[in-house]
Order: sequence, then C-alpha cells, then structure tokens
Amino acid sequence: MARPKGSKNKTRIVNANVDYAAVVAEKTAEKEKFESEVATLTANLDDLKTQLKAKKAELKAATKELAKAENKKAAAEAKAAEEAKKGEAEDVLKKLLASGMTAEEILAKLQ
Repeated sequence: MARPKGSKNKTRIVNANVDYAAVVAEKTAEKEKFESEVATLTANLDDLKTQLKAKKAELKAATKELAKAENKKAAAEAKAAEEAKKGEAEDVLKKLLASGMTAEEILAKLQ
C-alpha cells in the first residue's frame, strides 16, 4: 500500500496561547447585540401590527360609508328617472287630451 504524501514525523503546532476568556467575552457581546436587535425588531413589529389594525378599521369604516353613499346615489337616480317618466307620461296625456281624444280612447291605446 502506498504511503500518503507528507511526513508523519511533522511536528504539529498546538496553539496554546488561546485566551478563552476573551473569546467567551467576545461571543457573549455578539450574542447580546443580536438579542437587542431582535428585541428592537419585535417592538417595531408590534407597533406596526397595531398601526395595521387601526388602518384596517379605518378602511372598513370608509368602505361602509362608500357603500351607503352609492346606495343613496342609486336610489336618487332611480327616483329621478321615475319622476322623468311620470312627467313624460303626463305630457303625452295632456297632448292626447288636447288633440281631442277621450279618456277611454287613451286607455284603449295604452293597453
């Protein structure tokens, strides 16, 4: 079997000068920073949720008001159209009566 490249007798350097207390302090500071960012974002999210809820309520109220206004407009237009038809019918009736037709003849014509 072939031997792998490199010497087995190579000395390995062990980094014994690692300051674990500094590494732990650094990681702890990093963790606290992330926790504070998460807390800030959570607070912002809660604030935005309350704003969204208020805006949705306002939108719902505005939609109701719009529907009421549209219904009133449609009713007013229908009433105006009915009045116009009634006025036209009265005008036609007056013309027919003025031309000498009797009420019976007019009724017969309408039917």
